[in-house]
Amino acid sequence: MHRAMRRDKPEPGRITKDLVAASATPLVLSILAKGHSYGYAIIQDVRELSGGALEWSEGMLYPVLHRMEDQGLIESFEERGDNNRIRKYYRLRPDGRRALAEERRQWDVVHAALTKAWKTL
Repeated sequence: MHRAMRRDKPEPGRITKDLVAASATPLVLSILAKGHSYGYAIIQDVRELSGGALEWSEGMLYPVLHRMEDQGLIESFEERGDNNRIRKYYRLRPDGRRALAEERRQWDVVHAALTKAWKTL
């Protein structure tokens, strides 16, 4: 018996879950390459960089940050913010900078292949 394939259909103009997941690490690494940041600010940066097309939630971001921290790509530290509240910040580690270079290389290959494929359409 043939199993029906389930496909997540994004709302028009929204990015699929698979593409959001695939782009999470390079986006976080790129944002942190500019300097340390905290969760809410990273979510805002992603929204701004994508023109609002990527709407991340804390429930999506924090598992990514924890995985990247476990992999040694980033590290967290606590610091008092502008409102005098202690906030958890994240910054790149040397392995994170190397991972960013590799992520960028891979995405450049994918981008170039898609550009060539879509030229003929």
